[in-house]
Amino acid sequence: MEIENRKSSNGVNSKIVAVIMASIVISFLVGAGSLLLVFHFFPDFARDTVTNITKTEKEVTVTDTGIADAVEKIYDSVVVVKTYQRNQLYATGTGFVYKKEGNKYYLLTNYHVIESGNSVGVVFTNGKEEKVKIEGGDKYADIAVLSYETKDEIAVSEIGKSVDMRVGDTVFAIGAPLDSDVYSWSVTRGVLSGKDRQVTVSTTNSYSSDWIMQVLQTDTAINSGNSGGPLCNSNGQVIGITNMKLAQTGIEGMGFAIPIEEAANYADAVIKGEDVSRPFIGISMIDASNIYAASQYGFTPTDGVLISEIVEDSPADKAGLRDGDIIIGINDTKVSSVASLRYELYKYKIGDTITVKYLRNGKEKDAKLTLVANED
Repeated sequence: MEIENRKSSNGVNSKIVAVIMASIVISFLVGAGSLLLVFHFFPDFARDTVTNITKTEKEVTVTDTGIADAVEKIYDSVVVVKTYQRNQLYATGTGFVYKKEGNKYYLLTNYHVIESGNSVGVVFTNGKEEKVKIEGGDKYADIAVLSYETKDEIAVSEIGKSVDMRVGDTVFAIGAPLDSDVYSWSVTRGVLSGKDRQVTVSTTNSYSSDWIMQVLQTDTAINSGNSGGPLCNSNGQVIGITNMKLAQTGIEGMGFAIPIEEAANYADAVIKGEDVSRPFIGISMIDASNIYAASQYGFTPTDGVLISEIVEDSPADKAGLRDGDIIIGINDTKVSSVASLRYELYKYKIGDTITVKYLRNGKEKDAKLTLVANED
C-alpha cells in the first residue's frame, strides 16, 4: 500500500507539474504574440517601452595643476606704485617692469594712479622702495610711463598678445588691492570674459562720462589698488593692464583691462620721445541730451554735442562754428555725446583735416577743420 500510495502521489505530482509547465508555455506564447502585435501596430511605442536607450554624453577631462609656474615668471617684475603729495602718501596702485634699455628700466601703470601726485615711488618684491621718474602719461589712454635707472638686474615682464586670446581662456592678475602693506602681490584668477568692450568713463571724476575706452573684460577679481597691474595669460605673459571694474549692487565679476597692444603703442612713443599730444579743435562741449543745456539754448534735447564756447583762433573758430551749434558727426561717423565725439576725434592725428557735421537752427551744415595740438 505504501508503494502504491507513493506511486499514486508521484503521478499526481507529475500531472500538476505538466499543467504548470503548459500554463507557462501558453502564457509565454500569448505574451510573445501580444508583443508581436504591439511591435506590428505601435512600433515607436514598443521601441521606447522595451528598449533601454543609451545616450552617450561627451566626456571632458579637466586636469588643473594651477598657475604657479606662470605666476613665478612675472611675479618679481610687478611693483607697488606709491604716489606722494608734498612728501605725504596720497595713493597706491600697481605697475610692472615693461622693458629695459641699457641701465634704464621702463615701468607701466595707470595714469589715474599717479595723476594727483608730485612724486612717485615703486616697491619691488624684495621690499625696497625706489623713487622713479614720470616719463609721460595720458588720462584718456589711462597709461603712465615711469623709469628707473640702476646697474642691478631687475626682472622684466614678458609681453603677450591680447589679440591671440580667446573668450574663456584663463587669465590672472597680480596687484596690491586695498591695503598695500598687507595684500601686496595678491594673485587672482579668472577667465577672459569678453574682448573689444566699449565702456564709457569719466576722466574728471564727475558723474558724466566724457570718454569711451575699448577694453578687455574679465571676471578676475579686481579691487582698488590693482589699478595699473598686469593681466596675464596662462603662460605668464602680460596681455592687458587692469584699470577699472563695475562696482554696484547686482554686479559681480566685471573687471576691465587695457589691451597690451594699445598700452605698448603709447608707451613706445613716449620712450622714443615722440609727440603723443591729442588733436584739438577748440570748443567747450555739453551733451545735447542735457535738458538744462537744451532749455538754455532753446532746443529739444537730442543726440549730439552742444558747443558752449569757442576758443579764439582755434580750428573751430576758423571754420566758422559758433556757440549753440550741435555737432552730430565727424566725417561719416555719427556722434551722440561728448564721449563719442572724443572717441572719434582722437582716432585722427594732428595735421589731419576732418569734416564736422553740425546743426544750426535745425539745419544741417558741414565745416572742414585742420587739427592742431592741444597746448594745455
